Amino acid sequence: MGNIKFGTDGWRAVTGKDFNEENVRTVTKAIGKYVFDNFGLDKKIIAGYDPRNMAFEFASMTAEQLAGYGFNVLLSDKVIPTPVLAYNAKHLNACAVMFTASHNPPEYLGIKFIPDYAGPATSDITDELMNNLDMPFEIQGQGAVVKYDFSSDYFVHIEKLIDFKKIKELNKNIIFDGLYAASIGYFDRLLDNHGIKYESLHMFHDVNFGGGMPEPKPKYLKELIEKVKQTPNSAGFANDGDSDRFGVINENGEYVSPNEIIAILLMHLKKHKNYTGSLVKTVGASLLLNRIAEKLGVEVIETAVGFKHVGEAMRKFNPIIGGEESGGLSIQGHIPEKDGILANLLILEAMAYENKSLVELQDDLYNFAGCRFFNDRIDKHLANVDEIKPLLETYKNKTSVGDFKVIKSDIKDGVKLYFDDNSSWMLIRPSGTEPLLRIYFESDSTEKLEKLKEQAK
Repeated sequence: MGNIKFGTDGWRAVTGKDFNEENVRTVTKAIGKYVFDNFGLDKKIIAGYDPRNMAFEFASMTAEQLAGYGFNVLLSDKVIPTPVLAYNAKHLNACAVMFTASHNPPEYLGIKFIPDYAGPATSDITDELMNNLDMPFEIQGQGAVVKYDFSSDYFVHIEKLIDFKKIKELNKNIIFDGLYAASIGYFDRLLDNHGIKYESLHMFHDVNFGGGMPEPKPKYLKELIEKVKQTPNSAGFANDGDSDRFGVINENGEYVSPNEIIAILLMHLKKHKNYTGSLVKTVGASLLLNRIAEKLGVEVIETAVGFKHVGEAMRKFNPIIGGEESGGLSIQGHIPEKDGILANLLILEAMAYENKSLVELQDDLYNFAGCRFFNDRIDKHLANVDEIKPLLETYKNKTSVGDFKVIKSDIKDGVKLYFDDNSSWMLIRPSGTEPLLRIYFESDSTEKLEKLKEQAK
């Protein structure tokens, strides 16, 4: 049980090792106690699972266990994306339990607990869950498990947010890489429902994700990239294992970074859909977002890294858009949880409204910003976690890094140093799960970026 730890987005472990029946039952007990203590037995609980090995079996076991405590549980009747289950948590005023390991390797499985506000559980909630692991919880009544189709209400909601008629007018070859993941039967179904044509690949669920990783990054999207390059006037779209992250490939077969996607969508939502409010981003996200927000007259709210912090800020400030550099976003009027299906649809909508290619939208973005930004990250492995604190203290007190003079620092998540060129920064933050420092760099030229990385060493 000492191996159970809730991180930034749930608990994950290798199936058959730490992710075993005993530990899952212990976590289920902790969740049952949390829901009972905070809401009582009348609180509905909903449960879902992605395509991973044993996800359905564990979800079914958890549903039966929670029903044994006295809760009424709705169990998804099929593989479901995390954002679809999260939307239904809000729609049905329920707490949700999702079995997924998101973009982790195929041998992993995990549990995400999603409260009725439909976003990631905040630290105070996961602390209570951790405390409940060692606490007894007895049967309180007799509930029932009912199989449920969560997709239809989600589709109705998405149709209020997205202009599918406009997307249908778009002169673009849409290529969808199902990546053997949970978005199959959801993203494609929404396009089908509106007669929007597309090509597809990897359109079946596979517990091994085709021998790759369920992560929509260039090295795992090689077939999609090749297909986009071979198909004139095409753009590619994918999601991770549980569809909360997105991956977008432009007409040149190039990966469009999440920072660029968030910036393009901020411009789109403000210009074409009259959204008002702020932008929520993490300390690890690009200054590009700050530049675009400044030119649009939009306030920027910055959080620690992790969508649970973005989601919490979204609930507080109701921004136009909230996003993180690792490929998660959501918008005003939706849920405070990242939704890769929505993100891909929004990009298609932005292209349709402007009647432009993704490459043209990227050019427009940089012309509007007045410059480009270049990013990199280095992971520094340490001998043990005791080395982390002294290193962070050293950087907290730095007045310069080589030729780069520090003008401002931020310690909401590790240490972030802003430099006197007003276009460069570095962020040093611990991984949270191992003796590792993640060091992020950004500048407005590749030369400056390389110089900063070299001098930081």
